Amino acid sequence: MVTLFVAASYISAAIAYFFLFFLLLTSWRGRLYGLLLAIACLLSAFWAAAIASQSHWGYPSVFVIEILEILRNGGWSVFLITLLGPFQHRDNPSAPYRMRRSVLIIGLVYLVFLSIAIFYSDQLKLEFATSGRFAFSSGFFSSVIMALIGMILVEQYYRNTSREQRWGIKFICLGIGGLFVYDFYLYSDALLFKKINMDIWIARGWVNTLIVPLIALSAARNPKWSVGIALSRHILFYSSALFGAAIYLLVMAAVGYYLRLFGGTWGTVLQLTFLFGAVVLLIILLFSGTTRSWLKVFISKHFYSYNYDYREEWLRFTRTLSEGELELRSRAIKALAQLVESPAGGLWFKQENGNYSPTAGWNITPPNNAVVAKGSEFCLFLEEKAWVIDLQEYASEPVKYSTLILPPWLPAIPKAQLVVPLILHHELLGFVVLIEPRSAINLNWEVRDLLKVAGTQAASYLVQDETASALSIARQFESFSRMSTFVVHDIKNLIFQLSLMLSNAEKHKDKPEFQKDMIETVALSINKMKRLLEKLSSGNQAEKPEVFYLDKLLWQIVERKNINEPKPVLEVFDPGLIVKADYSRLERVIGHLIQNAIEATPKGGQIWVRLLKKDHSAVIEIEDTGHGMSEQFIQEKLFKPFESTKTAGMGIGVFESKEYINELGGQLAVDSQVSVGTTFAISLPIYQKSLRN
Repeated sequence: MVTLFVAASYISAAIAYFFLFFLLLTSWRGRLYGLLLAIACLLSAFWAAAIASQSHWGYPSVFVIEILEILRNGGWSVFLITLLGPFQHRDNPSAPYRMRRSVLIIGLVYLVFLSIAIFYSDQLKLEFATSGRFAFSSGFFSSVIMALIGMILVEQYYRNTSREQRWGIKFICLGIGGLFVYDFYLYSDALLFKKINMDIWIARGWVNTLIVPLIALSAARNPKWSVGIALSRHILFYSSALFGAAIYLLVMAAVGYYLRLFGGTWGTVLQLTFLFGAVVLLIILLFSGTTRSWLKVFISKHFYSYNYDYREEWLRFTRTLSEGELELRSRAIKALAQLVESPAGGLWFKQENGNYSPTAGWNITPPNNAVVAKGSEFCLFLEEKAWVIDLQEYASEPVKYSTLILPPWLPAIPKAQLVVPLILHHELLGFVVLIEPRSAINLNWEVRDLLKVAGTQAASYLVQDETASALSIARQFESFSRMSTFVVHDIKNLIFQLSLMLSNAEKHKDKPEFQKDMIETVALSINKMKRLLEKLSSGNQAEKPEVFYLDKLLWQIVERKNINEPKPVLEVFDPGLIVKADYSRLERVIGHLIQNAIEATPKGGQIWVRLLKKDHSAVIEIEDTGHGMSEQFIQEKLFKPFESTKTAGMGIGVFESKEYINELGGQLAVDSQVSVGTTFAISLPIYQKSLRN
């Protein structure tokens, strides 16, 4: 059982030293101090592991353990000597370095001890007596001397460190000093009684385990070593909470035991009642936001040189801004409040009239009448100074804030303490009022700078959200305007047809052919307007493609255009070509291109509409002898909406035609020369299946 206790004690020390070695090695930044500290931890880990292994399994030998103990003590001594400075002071910078005499003596002492351990190893045997005690035949004296050297080095290091810097090295002095003090006690007792006390020997492993966190804390706090070690605040927070809870429960158990022991017949009842109440109180404390906030502030203030773990704080800040069920403005308040453990806050944001009004709250409801006018002293102060205002400091020392005049409603907000400006590009976009934090904070430069930078980041998020919202609204209006443009375009075409019919009515109203064509044109216009109204009332209805003959469609379109001058001429070279499309929309597309040719061609000109087959496509050519278009216009403007050569044109007809033909899997090509004419060629895929009657 004793060997099991020894193994457990020293294996815990080995694990602790190995963990610290790994942490130091992965965080090392190239300084000699960090490397020597890591080597000392590694030697200590091997030493503790060797003792645990020898106790439980019988190996390695006593010789190996003795060598490792000397190396371990030497490693810590070298680390301390390096921190003290091993060289003498030089009056002349060009003079060579000279080792201190005391350092040479310490090195000689360790060399002698190491030589004795190597060349007289047969006399250094660890014997496990039947009484369960370890006994060394020799070596106790050398261990006492090494412990004395270590204690002297620790004392010198602490004494020669300035008072301002001792906060960074006190924990390692306690740790390494405690290590050597315990060794001195262990081996002094062994010299006195000629054998090692088993209880002190077992506890030695646990003592070494306990000093590792002290060394780690100093490594994190001392920037001179440049080891870059970062102890997680979360681990330290939860470890401190658990450690405090353990002490709390031990104290409560001791008090309960006392009540039971001296409480007479009611002792057990009092003990159970007291312990239950203690556990309830512990749960309340652990789940108390105020307690957690106080512990975080305490750890940051007393264990770290900076109040914040900036990586963790910024990740949490960004995560809060980007995610969550709350609306963005409430998330912005929450993200800022978490930086100072504030439980609530409100946001005032700039409106279109320039005033700042409450727009959101987190755990509070800002007063509706709390409006700050643009150009007020309060807003000018925030914009010019970009200060985080501490309302409690303002109340006690208003001189610090010079020209600041608070709005009358601001001090009336219960427990309001901080005002964080939201400034972007030197413009005050708003400000956040935070309620008094759960635990008292020192609003120093670090806290103020963090809140200012976080306020700028939150302002950028809010501006981006405002911009995205405005862009969405603009797109909706753009979509509505575009739809209206197409509607106006269709109505314009109908009006043009009806106007043309009326202009010809004076000449041909008595002709039966004209009357028939007029009735068909009016009927067609009415049908088109009905379909247009149906689309507007039901939104963008899904099109209903159907299979039909192209030549039949072209005959109908050309026949309706015969009232125009010049009249288009239809030439069908390949009849019976079938396509699948929305009949009315394709009719509108082809009709628009023919109408454009009519409007671009003088009355003495000519227009041809041809239908032919090329490869596996049906090709509709619309050729005119009009004024034509330049190559530059075709490349840059023809197929863009709202570009037109016609004074009354809207420039969307060709754009819509090309879009729909592309949807059908076809192509729209154009060939034009100025003053010669234009040819539009529509290629559509031929529908392979035959029509059924």
